[in-house]
Amino acid sequence: MSAFRFLALLALLTLSFAAVACGNVSQDSTGGGAPSSASATTAPPDQETVTSSPAPVDTGADAGPPAEEPPTRAAAPAEATQPACDLTPRQTEGPYYFDVGQVRRDITEGKPGTPLIVELQLVEAGSCEPIRDAVVDIWHPDAAGQYSGYRGQGDNGTDTSGETFLRGTQITDANGLVEFVTVYPGWYPGRTVHIHIKAYTDQRSFVTSQMYFPDEITDIIYLAEPYSVRGPRSTRNENDGILTGDTTKRALLGQVTPNGDGHVVSLTIGVVR
Repeated sequence: MSAFRFLALLALLTLSFAAVACGNVSQDSTGGGAPSSASATTAPPDQETVTSSPAPVDTGADAGPPAEEPPTRAAAPAEATQPACDLTPRQTEGPYYFDVGQVRRDITEGKPGTPLIVELQLVEAGSCEPIRDAVVDIWHPDAAGQYSGYRGQGDNGTDTSGETFLRGTQITDANGLVEFVTVYPGWYPGRTVHIHIKAYTDQRSFVTSQMYFPDEITDIIYLAEPYSVRGPRSTRNENDGILTGDTTKRALLGQVTPNGDGHVVSLTIGVVR
């Protein structure tokens, strides 16, 4: 090969390489080449980017206000329980009353029997307002079924004239209360166990009535002396001639509770002033 032809071939190859180099530069400038490694994680604009971040916790902040629930009616406060304070039924005074003329708490005068405290409260019927400064008398028979101050009692015609046992008077305090210390009453034929009550002032009489005792308690007490020596009683609450058929007799039944070697009996007496 001549030197001329060698130089011409060398010049042609040099021009070809230059043309190829210029073409590559042109493609890179128009974006037609392959993307660089820096832009490989960029998502197309119409697709969501998938990442490894955890899903956000829904706090409800953008969910709008919760649906309203129907209003709940507040419960009314419980009312304090009040005693009924019903009008106490009147009952017969009986043949054995007299004014003993003694204001005293202890009315036993040494009479034997199961100790008993009598608690009475005098109130206005309906309103339950206590009545103060009222006179309250009580009287009842002893364990042998006999009243003080009378002759001809019982099968033997016992005479207790001039005696004042198991009778007394108290004045109601600011709470309408009086209290007597006595013994559990005895019984006599035709009557169940009871205590007579009279409440009054100088101006008027409020009520004359009687207080009764639960038979089941009386049965237990009467198992012991001095009650037991008389044998079984003939009259109970259900066949008492005065108490039977009285639909309000529950208002006259005392509430009896144990108290040491004895008992306490309580009753609320409702009256109209």
